[in-house]
Amino acid sequence: MTDKPVDACIPVDISDADVYAAMKDISGYLDITPGDFKELYVRAYQHAVRRLIQSIKAADVMTRDVASVRSDASLTEVAEIMANRGISGLPVIDAEGKLVGVISEKDFLVAMAGPEARTFMDVVMSCLKDRACLAAPVKIRNAGQLMSSPAVTVNPDTPVMEIADILTQKKINRVPVVDREGRMVGIVSRADVVRSSTLLEGK
Repeated sequence: MTDKPVDACIPVDISDADVYAAMKDISGYLDITPGDFKELYVRAYQHAVRRLIQSIKAADVMTRDVASVRSDASLTEVAEIMANRGISGLPVIDAEGKLVGVISEKDFLVAMAGPEARTFMDVVMSCLKDRACLAAPVKIRNAGQLMSSPAVTVNPDTPVMEIADILTQKKINRVPVVDREGRMVGIVSRADVVRSSTLLEGK
């Protein structure tokens, strides 16, 4: 996890520990001038925000009612669920309910138009150039054959700040939350991470 600067935009209570930590950040003798105090305040504020953000875990923001598919589900079924729910990805589980992968729009694009495909128009272009749509072979495959595996996952106690880093580094929009047995208990999306800042108001 990267140590990123925290913008002073969230109302928080600054504890004595935050002030002490901020004082340790400032090297040399502290002569409390207005400038020193301003620097001390800003640093204490940043420590307070980091502390509160670290206290928010995946379990606090995750969506618990998550649509998923079995690995033997047809791609027609997968596409229908994604279209009806307006989502771009689905967790794939085995017969015991354990997460085995994730299937996304990108997986469909790659299957129909090759690894360079990024948009639906890439699929259209591929179909037009080859004079035969590549969607036909996809119909005979199932979720287990198309999914990306292993899936990137977090546990219920993973800090939201760490999840934000994972989403950025892996270039994904959501991450499944699994328990110790590997069973999915929820999912955290980029939107959930953004909304997590509102939880700070009650802390």
